Amino acid sequence: MAERVLDGHLGRPVAIDLCLTCQAFWFDARESLQLTPASTLTLFRVIGEDTKPGRPLAAARCPRCDARMHVAHDMQRQTRFEYLTCPVGHGRFTTFFNFLREKDFVKPLTPAQVAELRANFATVNCSNCGGAIDLASGGGCPHCGSPVSMLDLRQAATLIQQLQHADDRGPRANPALALSLARARVESEAAFGQLIDDPAWSRDASASGLVGAGLSLVARWLNTPV
Repeated sequence: MAERVLDGHLGRPVAIDLCLTCQAFWFDARESLQLTPASTLTLFRVIGEDTKPGRPLAAARCPRCDARMHVAHDMQRQTRFEYLTCPVGHGRFTTFFNFLREKDFVKPLTPAQVAELRANFATVNCSNCGGAIDLASGGGCPHCGSPVSMLDLRQAATLIQQLQHADDRGPRANPALALSLARARVESEAAFGQLIDDPAWSRDASASGLVGAGLSLVARWLNTPV
């Protein structure tokens, strides 16, 4: 895993461990709570800039004590997510997809959106496990049972704005963020078909799944120069 040092509250740095191959974070106990809003936004951008097809959680050992970790299930609002947790409380290992689920960034497609997607794609990669989903046979992953999901662009725009306004003392986000957020709201309220017609989104969806395509789109907004 690679270490990424981010800003924490009270000016204390926080070292986050991440694995781009596994598409996952390791958080020491309470580590995620120590991040400033701007640092949380940085993690969001990191995920979006190097997104790949999802990977399921696999058996692993705690990097701190070598104990075998077990799967924990949790719920945030109406969204279920899971992660691997150390049995003695050293921390947890969570995939990018489940991190986004925890933050309420992911939503299942409606039947109408699945039908519209089916008219343009025969298969898509599952954003949770990376398995192929035959859209003609239904709207769920036959490997892990996850519904066909996409990034909730409106929720992402709202939360990014909240993070920016909450971080009065830390580093400011990209100065073009206000324009990016306005664009996010417009595009998230538009027809799903408009996203499908975007060549960049379609390319990313084929390579990384629908959630990955949405992340790449938001990463491009965040990196738009003034």
